[in-house]
Amino acid sequence: MKLLIEEYQYNVADVENVLDGLFTLQDVEQKVSVSYVGYYYNPHPEVRDVVFILPKVLIDEQGLVFGEYEPKDLIHLDDAKMDEKHRKFLYEFAVWIHRAIVVYNDSHEKNEIVLHRQIQDEGKGSHKKKSNTLLDVILSLIRFNKENQQFFTFILKNLHSGFNKINWGKTIARTTAIVQDSSPTYLNPINKKRQVNFDEELIVIFFSILQYISDTYGFRSNINFGFKLITGAKFKRYLDGFGRTRLRQIKYKYFSDTAVKLWDLCYAFFDKTYKIRVNTSQSEYLLVKSFHIVFEAMIDELIGDTDIPRGLKEQDDGKLVDHFYTYDGLLIDDKADDDIYYIGDSKYYKIGNSLGKESIYKQRTYARNVIQWNLDIWLNGKPHKPNMADPFERIQLFDEVTEGYNVIPNFFISASIDKKTLSYEDYTEPHPNQPPVSRQFKNRLYDRDTLLLSHYDVNFLFVLALYARNNAGAKAAWRHSVRDKFRRAVQDMLKEKFEFYALAAHPDVDASTYFKAHFQETLGKTFRPYENQNHFSLALDKSYPEDNKRLRALLGENFYVVPVELGKDPTVQLEKERKDKGIVNSPDGMGKFLTCLVRKEETGEDGQKNVAKLYQLFYNHEAEGATYVMLNMPGGDISEAKYLLPLIDNTTDGYYDIERISFGTRTKVMKDGQSIPNYPTLRIKIGSYHPLERRCTEGIVPRMANQIWSYSQLQNVIAKSQSYFYEKNDEKLIAQEPEVQYAYHQAENDYIDESFDHVNKNTKNAE
Repeated sequence: MKLLIEEYQYNVADVENVLDGLFTLQDVEQKVSVSYVGYYYNPHPEVRDVVFILPKVLIDEQGLVFGEYEPKDLIHLDDAKMDEKHRKFLYEFAVWIHRAIVVYNDSHEKNEIVLHRQIQDEGKGSHKKKSNTLLDVILSLIRFNKENQQFFTFILKNLHSGFNKINWGKTIARTTAIVQDSSPTYLNPINKKRQVNFDEELIVIFFSILQYISDTYGFRSNINFGFKLITGAKFKRYLDGFGRTRLRQIKYKYFSDTAVKLWDLCYAFFDKTYKIRVNTSQSEYLLVKSFHIVFEAMIDELIGDTDIPRGLKEQDDGKLVDHFYTYDGLLIDDKADDDIYYIGDSKYYKIGNSLGKESIYKQRTYARNVIQWNLDIWLNGKPHKPNMADPFERIQLFDEVTEGYNVIPNFFISASIDKKTLSYEDYTEPHPNQPPVSRQFKNRLYDRDTLLLSHYDVNFLFVLALYARNNAGAKAAWRHSVRDKFRRAVQDMLKEKFEFYALAAHPDVDASTYFKAHFQETLGKTFRPYENQNHFSLALDKSYPEDNKRLRALLGENFYVVPVELGKDPTVQLEKERKDKGIVNSPDGMGKFLTCLVRKEETGEDGQKNVAKLYQLFYNHEAEGATYVMLNMPGGDISEAKYLLPLIDNTTDGYYDIERISFGTRTKVMKDGQSIPNYPTLRIKIGSYHPLERRCTEGIVPRMANQIWSYSQLQNVIAKSQSYFYEKNDEKLIAQEPEVQYAYHQAENDYIDESFDHVNKNTKNAE
């Protein structure tokens, strides 16, 4: 057998005869390379041998086969100085490659990459048909020997069972018996004579063929039975035509299916070899000119989905994704209907090669196109609604509450061979050199522009054998196994790069409102993957510990936050956290505070200054049930205000619920006597009083009135006031609103309604 490696640069003189007739070769500085993979029978007088062209994956980064041999030293494989283990492997590997090309060619009828030429059987006109190649016949003979050892044993037992057995018919007819004790005794019994056995002859021919194949082409077979085989010049006579003649003579001696099949194989071998010897100018071959396409087909057959909607695998910009399927999402295990898209790309490299930039950029484009295809469905970019029964359309990548995007696993698959073990066992391992993370913003996992790429090596030998066997059950089993393995590997990568937490809003917090208000802090870091849609995932890049600490502290004011293992449901941890912390008043959950300045004095109808009624109510914490009229419109969104925070004498010590806010008007009288009719005001119905943890004095000034505060702002004020030193008669601490006068022709023209029942605080006020 002759052996060449795909794309290896050979000296012209070394391969000139070996490649005779095999298409036009490129000649670069007296070097030639073959861009094909497969089988070729070369009829050249100095060759007359099988030529195998094997994939470049056999060559490592040093340009060696098995890390030991120069490819040029293996051209004449039978004479090559190499370990028998390696020699045996190459023969087996060549067979698997041939078989994989056959499977690919059969399943891709209109392909343009497989080149197939066979010597034609004899026939008439259009009835000529192509037979299997010589290699196909050889492999079939070897396989028959492996699978039918019991058949040979059975035949041999029958062959020898007639020796020394008495032929009773002939004995009784031809000899005289002596009767003793009423029983006949024959002194000269006639034994059975062995006749010419055609089963034995067929087996001898078969094993002689196997021996010839072993000696000529290197394909070893076990011949366990001690027959005298046909060899040398006698077997050459069989090759020159007698083999066909003799087999035709004994053809009708066989009736069992196994024996008939054996006869067919032996006849096919002699017929094929005879035609090759007679037609010395004809060759036959089964070659593929772009083996990377076969490798992609192998991987896709084993891991990919079929019947994929247009736009996903065959994308609208003309790009074609190698492998595409739906499988369990990464964020939660054991959840129904949480599938996500998986996008894969096969890389047919020499062993040890890393990804190129072009491949990485292409993968980014694939992912973005998939996201857009999905958004077109969910955001009504297309006229039809998603088909929830369709595994491709029911996937929702975008979360409207957090505005985060689910993680789409993107991976590369390259072929690997363990040159030490040369094992055909299944193994899938991360490639030593992983591609970088693609992103537009830092620390955003749940972002449409963040692309996590992973690179995995699969055992080329395992994949090759699995594909070549063409066993649907074995393929399906491995498909599930390797999909799960890829998923776990991507999860491990995420665990290495990110820390994950689960969030549940405090009882007084509306999560949707919070995420909108804190868009910049949470965008790309939060997503809803869980069955309970009130639970959120928080992913933080470990590269930014300080930023992550601040964000967790901020979220902790409004959410229960617990660390969670990626893939696990956080319900138990969150419930425990709720139980441990109890009901929490959240800064954003409480809502906003509307500040108001309470003046101590007012000018009555008699023109005299008196202590304001409003001041007395607020000072004594008895304003519940009153309607406060605010003269100056506050800045900010009034609808966010849930509490009224009075500023009294440059202090504050509590707040009131706001039961209702409405708009009103007054006639405003200025100091110069001018009146402004229909002056807008706010009417605030005051609810229950809530004391602060301490009276606040530090930094409270009149200009703080008529503002919208968050709870965080109030907490900052509280923190500044460690103690309270207030003297009631110290006029410097008394803040007064700029004095204005109001016309009193309407009863409600005051800071509180005159209908306020000071005794019964629950009395509803007429407004």
